[in-house]
Amino acid sequence: MKHLLASTVLALAFSSVGTLAAHAAGDCSEVTVAAMNWQSAEVLASLDKFILEKGYGCEVSVISGDTVPTLTSMAERGQPDIAPEGWVDLVPEVINRGLSEKKLVATGHALSDGAQQGWFIPKYVADAHPDIKTIGDALKHPELFPNPEDKSKGAVFNGPQGWGGTVVTAQFFKAYDAANKGFTLVDTGSSAGLDGSIARANENKQGWLGYYWAPTAILGRYPMVRLGFDAPHDAAEWKRCNSNAECPDPKLNEWVADNVDTVVTTKFAERAGEPVMTYLGKRSWTNATVNELLAWMTDNQANGDDGAKHFLETKKDVWTKWVTPEAASKIEAAL
Repeated sequence: MKHLLASTVLALAFSSVGTLAAHAAGDCSEVTVAAMNWQSAEVLASLDKFILEKGYGCEVSVISGDTVPTLTSMAERGQPDIAPEGWVDLVPEVINRGLSEKKLVATGHALSDGAQQGWFIPKYVADAHPDIKTIGDALKHPELFPNPEDKSKGAVFNGPQGWGGTVVTAQFFKAYDAANKGFTLVDTGSSAGLDGSIARANENKQGWLGYYWAPTAILGRYPMVRLGFDAPHDAAEWKRCNSNAECPDPKLNEWVADNVDTVVTTKFAERAGEPVMTYLGKRSWTNATVNELLAWMTDNQANGDDGAKHFLETKKDVWTKWVTPEAASKIEAAL
């Protein structure tokens, strides 16, 4: 229900963006942009800073942020002006209240296909076994996903303790009765341990099955396929049991994508000007695009500013669709 309520209100908010922009005063001086403390949000904030400054003449300051405090501050105090990568489904009450009280505006989806969590397998395994489409299909083949510690068993690799995705994966393991299908649930201990297990499997062209998410650098480096689910999404059941580590009887369920939206304060939307608000409404990219960029950043030890420039230099066919021709010329001249 939270997902449904947030999505409904966000749809209404999207429809109001054009109206707000049409009445904008065109003042984008002293803009504050929140860079959340993960790689994809960092590079998106840097990208917005470069485009707004070089293309639209804004004066942008990038400040550190995180999902809950940033979006709460925007709704309650009107600062910062822009959250480029807002994981709105994580704070539905804050978002819904801010939208309904006309303190926040969602300009559109930062990730066009949403943030994706679930169980993945390497693409080379999926290509070799086209019958494996869902989690249930994969669990019919423990021999394809051997446990490094016990080859007689299949393995499902999980994230570290404390992650929501780790809880859901453990509940899915129970719901699918994976233990009785010849699998063990492997605790990778840390984010680095989880990444390492994927890297080792891919480098050695071995089977791998487990929890991961997108957008991330490692999925840009190693092509992985997200498995489908064997039941439709049931929001009530998800809340009751799939996301509750203490629940003893989880059912099969669909792991839906999280909405990741660009959120601005209403005050900024009213003053920013139609060209700026139009850009923020059009500026949306896919997980595949972000994965590729994050992999480049990781390989080159690049920060957000480096990543933004690399993207602008190599993906002209993507970003020029977001901006006016005049802005595109200015941005290219500044690179």
